[in-house]
Amino acid sequence: MLNIGLLGAGRIGHVHGATLRGMTTACAAAVSDFVPDAAQALAGRLGAEVMTSEEIIASDKIDAVVIGTPTTTHYDLIHAAAAAGKAIFCEKPVDLSVDRIRECLAAVEKAGVPFMTAFNRRFDPGFAHLQKQIADQVVGNVEIVTILSRDPAPPPIGYIKQSGGIFRDMMIHDLDMARFLLGEDPVELTAVGSCLVDPAIGEAGDFDTAAVTLKTASGKICQISNSRRATYGYDQRVEVHGEKGMLRAMNVPEHNVEFSSGAGFTSAPTQPFFLERYAAAYRAEMEHFVASVVDGVEMTPTGVDGLKAQMMADAADASARDGQPRKLQF
Repeated sequence: MLNIGLLGAGRIGHVHGATLRGMTTACAAAVSDFVPDAAQALAGRLGAEVMTSEEIIASDKIDAVVIGTPTTTHYDLIHAAAAAGKAIFCEKPVDLSVDRIRECLAAVEKAGVPFMTAFNRRFDPGFAHLQKQIADQVVGNVEIVTILSRDPAPPPIGYIKQSGGIFRDMMIHDLDMARFLLGEDPVELTAVGSCLVDPAIGEAGDFDTAAVTLKTASGKICQISNSRRATYGYDQRVEVHGEKGMLRAMNVPEHNVEFSSGAGFTSAPTQPFFLERYAAAYRAEMEHFVASVVDGVEMTPTGVDGLKAQMMADAADASARDGQPRKLQF
């Protein structure tokens, strides 16, 4: 049994805790949070012990940690957990600074502990199947990948101000997905950004509408479109065009019942937001982390995947602000 310490008892802590509660090879043995009542509530649901982060990391009864705390705390927690010999599952981003991510990865490598960056969308059943179809050459050589990601509504301005911006907070998932589907690293990036949804987002120094074009050394192209507003729900689609045809992963509706009448056809809305839309992906990524630690399955995404996504997000933000393309060197 792999004993895991949950660092953070917010939304994502509850998601991972629920997965661990249903597993036979791992359990949430301890929970910590800056808010004691939050830690107590989650620990009570899981039958876990309430401890501080320091106590969890120091405990010889804890084998691994899940870092679901605010991004600003990741650096210190990763260094401490690595030094203590714990396997580490870290929510994205590892850090908002590329240099600090490199320092974290150096600490992990020195300690020789497993490290996983939590890009859950790789584990979405539809996206994972689509990637396998690409690998199996169903569409032959990939030519253009199109990724659409639109939130139903923008987050609070307070969150926007500390998030790192739309490229580092939101599009970073799609930038990682681009590498996952292209099968090679992009070498060129061009980005544009606008503020069309809420003027307060622009006043906070961020964009709410953005697009990126990527190109690989072999000539493959990826187009990414993001918006903080979609009046019709949570929009998550991927299209892959290749020499033999096209693959598409469509939105996941709340149900698959369609109503037909003289007025036309009506289908269900999409899943409301990321916790519902990616519920299966969250379960699968935690199961993968546990299997990697317990059974030695190759762990992915790695810390390097997290580093590359952050580098791409930084380049996209810079390109959107000065209008100049960027060369990518990893």
